[in-house]
Amino acid sequence: MTAPQTLDRAGIAARIPHNGSMCLLESLNGWDTEVIRCSTTTHRLLDNPLRTTGGLLAPNAIEYAAQAMALHGGLLAAEGSTPSAGFLASARGVRLAVARLDDVEGELHVQARRLSGDERQILYEFAVSADDGRTLAEGRAVVVLNTPLATQESTA
Repeated sequence: MTAPQTLDRAGIAARIPHNGSMCLLESLNGWDTEVIRCSTTTHRLLDNPLRTTGGLLAPNAIEYAAQAMALHGGLLAAEGSTPSAGFLASARGVRLAVARLDDVEGELHVQARRLSGDERQILYEFAVSADDGRTLAEGRAVVVLNTPLATQESTA
């Protein structure tokens, strides 16, 4: 059996290490071996765990993208296997077009594209867009896999 092309929030939460309100993605809209596309409205929630008194600041788009990358890794893992533990090592070339995400109407659309990688690290490019097609945030991120730190945190 292959991994599903669409998932709801519960299905996503079952495949990433983020639980409860920290699972920011609400829908998997499609994926293949290179690209994953997700959407969400959690940026509008007053109890969003990343929200500060100043609102949900745009750099938090990186966390939305990182969760899409984690989900992508989980979907690519062999059925019955445990996905590789990993953590976001760096974000580069990040461009933010807005100051805050919480005042963006409608859904956020999160896309991540795997550019390269091996069993130790993966390079993704990502984009977070509004319903009207405006790119709100974009950049590249490196995810490091199977490190002692990632392994310790995933078992804690």
